[in-house]
Amino acid sequence: MKKTTIGRGRPRTSLLTRTEQLRAAKRAQRQRERRAGLATIELRLPVTQVERLRAAVNLPGFKPALDQFLQDIVLDIDQWPTLRELAWNRAVRWIPAEEALALYERNWRFVQPQQLTQAESDLINHLKHRFGGGMLNV
Repeated sequence: MKKTTIGRGRPRTSLLTRTEQLRAAKRAQRQRERRAGLATIELRLPVTQVERLRAAVNLPGFKPALDQFLQDIVLDIDQWPTLRELAWNRAVRWIPAEEALALYERNWRFVQPQQLTQAESDLINHLKHRFGGGMLNV
């Protein structure tokens, strides 16, 4: 009669290897994040900036501050009706704010100021003060 030895640790509850279990768990985690509208982005930054960013992410006002920063430098074309019309030939949704001002300036002849929404008019004023020295070069 052959003597069997009992292995150490927990009894095996899955037919999958540990590596396969981890792979399946990671796949399920990515699916949950996608359904929640979350995505991962990889950045290459100097170590000091990475350390600052890691510290800042945990602060209570980080997400609103990040959102404000992004709104200040990148615009959603779909949010601004006149800008959307001026950028009709662009396939991208996001445009650098400085480039948006240049687009308004180059195509001002097609813009009807009386038909601008108040929000878009405020945006143009903000852009001209931020990037145009307070002037719109038309």
